[in-house]
Amino acid sequence: MSTRQEELQENLLFVQSEIAPYSPELIVVTKTYPVEDVQILKAAGADNFGENRNEEGLIKSEAVSARWHYQGEIQSKKLRSILQWANVIHSLDSLDHAQKIDRILDENQSSIELFLQLSLDGDTQRGGLVEADLRALAGEVQKLRRINLLGIMCVPPVSMDPVRAYSEIASTHSRFLTEFPDSSGLSAGMSNDYLLALKHGATHIRIGSKILGAREYRR
Repeated sequence: MSTRQEELQENLLFVQSEIAPYSPELIVVTKTYPVEDVQILKAAGADNFGENRNEEGLIKSEAVSARWHYQGEIQSKKLRSILQWANVIHSLDSLDHAQKIDRILDENQSSIELFLQLSLDGDTQRGGLVEADLRALAGEVQKLRRINLLGIMCVPPVSMDPVRAYSEIASTHSRFLTEFPDSSGLSAGMSNDYLLALKHGATHIRIGSKILGAREYRR
């Protein structure tokens, strides 16, 4: 067994043991990591993988059959390509994009699951919608035949105290559930805060470096 294989298996088992009491869906975020790492983790029992870049998602999903999640910014010109490989989208914040997704999927009678992206601070540079706009979008998305609305996704602002941020996310999620009880998912929590996210009701967590190690970003 290679050192890399041992490292990934040990890291995966550690995270799985930590999150076991909460039973969330664990999404291993593989952006910038090679296909070989994905293959090792798939063999070790990981079922869900996440990508922020369409190009990487296309390549890796062809090599590894799994449940694939797209978490990056949505660009209209890339939607058709994203829909070729992604089973779940975590970052919808536009009715125009939702309607385009619905039209594309209607061509072959398929469907997709997705989360709406919540913004706690309203910073449009980071994507997402404030709560009132998010709930309005949810009402429109529920009318679309090809989309199964899973719930909401949020990445807390770096400048916000984590406990305060997750308290706000949990409160927003609770209010969302009163209006959309069938869309109960909460995609929140990454390598540095997933246990805090789980304590505040996260049902889906997106873990990269905690399992795969520090990233080396290409220039």
